[in-house]
Amino acid sequence: MSPHSALRGGRPMAAALLAALLAAPAVMATPPTPAKPATRTAPSPTVDEIVAGYVSTRGGIKKLRSLRTLRQEGRVNAGPGRDGLVTREIKRGGKIRFEFTVQGVTGVLASDGQQGWKVYPFDGEMGPQPLPDDVVMEAAEQADIDGPLVDWKSKGHQVELAGREVVNGRETYKLKVSLKSGGALFSYLDVKSMYLVRTESTRQVRGRPVRIETTFGDYRKSGGILFPRLVEVRAAGRPQVLRLVVDKIEVNPPLSDARFAPPAGS
Repeated sequence: MSPHSALRGGRPMAAALLAALLAAPAVMATPPTPAKPATRTAPSPTVDEIVAGYVSTRGGIKKLRSLRTLRQEGRVNAGPGRDGLVTREIKRGGKIRFEFTVQGVTGVLASDGQQGWKVYPFDGEMGPQPLPDDVVMEAAEQADIDGPLVDWKSKGHQVELAGREVVNGRETYKLKVSLKSGGALFSYLDVKSMYLVRTESTRQVRGRPVRIETTFGDYRKSGGILFPRLVEVRAAGRPQVLRLVVDKIEVNPPLSDARFAPPAGS
């Protein structure tokens, strides 16, 4: 499958791109080597203390709350011949716009927080088409501009410490995040740096649940806020890796509401 299929069906960013990874026949996943239990020299901090450390590392709560809009541009690769350019724009209020360009042709997936729409010219759909309500709800989760851990209580989420695990050689705090919408994910924070190392969640892809593992790296600051510049996405039981390299980040760029609203006549 070419990257064109990444927007088919109106799936939000992560699930949409993962569709390209699921084209190959399924393979049995190699059982992971059991991680050695971490040696604990002191009691684990509370959830509030862990999240406070994460927020401080990212730039502090004041800086994060000042983030009103965000634009990220980068390159995505899902294997040989599966290359594209991606742009993601987010605005507070649940607004998100995702563009995926292949060979000069661009597909669009967007939501204004209430309605969602897509343009998918690769299949001859030259005009905007509406997105189903469940996809709009999932897009709203991805439109959380500072992530579910920041101000998690006021957002209506629940966070609990599920222990510690070693991820890519790093000892991490494993946090279970129960979202207000009813979904759930696990966030792994490096014990030493407090960087977000990995998230795990289950998404519906082609009508079936798939566990999705997202790994983050190459952290750098833009506008005083820490962002990962390297994102790798894997689906459980699949050998493929979706690799996203973020080349440019703009903090608080001017973004009109019209960028996210359904076009007239859609």
